[in-house]
Amino acid sequence: MEGVYVPAFRRKEKTTDMERESWDELRRRINALVNKASANNLRHVALELFQEDLIRGRGLLCRSCMKSQMASPAFSDVIAALIAVVNSKLPSVGDLLLRRLVLRIRRAYDRNDKPLLLAVVRFLAHLVNQRVACEVIALEVVHMLLGEPTESSVEVAVAFVRECGALLLEVSPSGINVIFDVFRRIVQEGDLEFRSRCLVESLVALRRANFEGRPAVRDKLDLVDSDEKVTHVISLFDESDPETSLDVYKPDPEFHQNEKKYEQLKRKILGEQEKEEVDDDDDDDDNDDDEGTVIHDHTETDLVSLRRTIYQTIMSSLNFEEAGHKLLQIRLEPGQEMELCVMILECCAEERTYRPFYGHLAHRFCLRSKTYRECFENLFVQQYATVHRLETNKLSKVAMFFAHVLAAGSLPWRVLGNVWLTEEDTTSSSRIFLKILFQELSEQMGLRALNEKLQDPTMEDTFESMFPKDHPRNMRFSINFFTSIGLGGITERLRQLLAQRQNP
Repeated sequence: MEGVYVPAFRRKEKTTDMERESWDELRRRINALVNKASANNLRHVALELFQEDLIRGRGLLCRSCMKSQMASPAFSDVIAALIAVVNSKLPSVGDLLLRRLVLRIRRAYDRNDKPLLLAVVRFLAHLVNQRVACEVIALEVVHMLLGEPTESSVEVAVAFVRECGALLLEVSPSGINVIFDVFRRIVQEGDLEFRSRCLVESLVALRRANFEGRPAVRDKLDLVDSDEKVTHVISLFDESDPETSLDVYKPDPEFHQNEKKYEQLKRKILGEQEKEEVDDDDDDDDNDDDEGTVIHDHTETDLVSLRRTIYQTIMSSLNFEEAGHKLLQIRLEPGQEMELCVMILECCAEERTYRPFYGHLAHRFCLRSKTYRECFENLFVQQYATVHRLETNKLSKVAMFFAHVLAAGSLPWRVLGNVWLTEEDTTSSSRIFLKILFQELSEQMGLRALNEKLQDPTMEDTFESMFPKDHPRNMRFSINFFTSIGLGGITERLRQLLAQRQNP
């Protein structure tokens, strides 16, 4: 009936009901497609899966895949292949699944739940085979299982290596040699039962045959080209957030906008956008003679060309002064200053050892204009937030780079306000980064100058995140961290405050 007034709360209830129905339908569709997947129809299932809103339903997809894999561990390679296809287009899905798997592995190991652990590590092995996960986590899992070997842990380790041994032999031959040395030592000690010894000996025989008959990925499941694969670097010992809130329905105030955004993304993934553009061009052929054609470059060719120019300029320069002079001659569009800063850092990270060349170059650009200084500030925040994705060698060079720029005074020290030095807010990677950063600052500035800078009363609010005063546990963690890296002197004030709280 037209012209009838509908109260606002009724309209809101109607919208909420529609969202809820959409969520329930999304869950049913994802579960049905995951359960339908097999080696023969995997490509078709993957295409159907992209029709669903996988950004909104990434938690549902991970949950459904883990549940399906637990119910049928024999289909672990099929589910892993499906995730590999989705991960190549939507890396957030692979990252979320790996974080949840890591937590489940640790929980099963702590509880000595052998059936659960056996199933989960098998899934992880095939994700490593599909290059969704880096091989480093595979080595960490074996190290954990064989650190204190028991009958159950040895059996799980054998099953795990049997699944992903072919890939480890290819990408990390030294790592797999260490693994089999540990297996041989365990057998020689003679503490294993007969069944476990037989399992280890069969695995050693398989290793001698170079895992013949057990390829890392079956031909039917190799659906993603090597240059399109996205590999996540994740550690078994990092604190991970499983984001379980993504598994339950929550009203989205921007529901319709997000639906439209995913519709555009889906068309791009499935190639429908290009097809429609071709059709539109065919329909408008008669008008092309009268109207000018505007061509928009969506391939980022110009951006790639700019990065190549910056890289070649840096590599061909004898010193930082020449590099800075040449880089300033490059014509940049508004907003492309960040690309220049990113390329300077990336070139630095790719070197075998840290070269002060890059620190001096960044220092020059920071002094050049406020725009570049803000770009390097933002770059520090981004790098620290994603430091767990860096290899240890790159991590150390990035830390030394920022230490150089901070010590030179060209980068504002307020960037350290983004560092929360507590046990909950740091990972093993971020602690290594901070260790190298502060040790390099101490070496370049001297401990006394560094201490004076950190104790500056005008910067007290900025550095409070690194020297927390909210709880004795956080205070002790900060004190112990700096003491362990040889910089305990900069925590003298924090020690005094902690002593006053403990002995009022």
